[in-house]
Amino acid sequence: MSATKRQPAMFLAHGDPMNALRDNEFTRKLASMALALQERPRAILVVSAHWQARGALACSAAWPETIHDFGGFPDELYRVEYPAPGAPELAREAAALMAGALPGGARETTEWGLDHGAWTVLAHLFPRADIPVFQVAIDSGAGLAGALAAGRALAPLREEGVLFIGSGNIVHNLGAIRWGGEPYAWAGEFDGWVAARLNEADEEALCDIDRAGESARKACPTLEHYAPLLYALGAAGPGARPSYPYVGFEHGSLSMRCVLWDGDQPK
Repeated sequence: MSATKRQPAMFLAHGDPMNALRDNEFTRKLASMALALQERPRAILVVSAHWQARGALACSAAWPETIHDFGGFPDELYRVEYPAPGAPELAREAAALMAGALPGGARETTEWGLDHGAWTVLAHLFPRADIPVFQVAIDSGAGLAGALAAGRALAPLREEGVLFIGSGNIVHNLGAIRWGGEPYAWAGEFDGWVAARLNEADEEALCDIDRAGESARKACPTLEHYAPLLYALGAAGPGARPSYPYVGFEHGSLSMRCVLWDGDQPK
């Protein structure tokens, strides 16, 4: 089979970092999503909530380090490594694509690796860590419309066999976590509002979440976990139809909804 078959765009929830070690309905769904791919990716591009920068960046490290960017978890989690190779040439291409499409330009850097927004989901998708992976940073000054534009700029990489993953959470309010609790009403309301806008391909509304009212302010007190959805939506392209491989909540205030735009859909 061709190594350049168009790959899907995905938005994956990552939630609690301990999911890297868990065997539950969510992590088993991640594994099944990888098995369902029609072809093995040539490489994987990840936009994680946990790498923000001033400007558009792509990590071109040949061997990206596993970054344990959290605190207060069991030692077992800090021993997890995801030793996948990088994809320097593709990272340079990603930077060039963004530089040609974004007003602020873009550049490559080796000063990053794979943060937990990347490796906690990749550990279940591709546990052998044998597919090259590189990250693209969230441009913290570009806003949600800029995130959508960056995703659109990166979309051609899918034609080269690059699996596109945005990793975050549609609802992410750590201040409201209740361990083992049911989701808040506002959390369910905003999660449903986003799904409805995705189904309608209403990009304008998805870039202006204040339209969702008070539920948006509670669901997204900051935007870094929501922004990867816009990168993935941009990479999916106009007319792509979303599906939802997993829908649920974690700790009351973390939406674990995952979104898939299949690689075989019309351009």
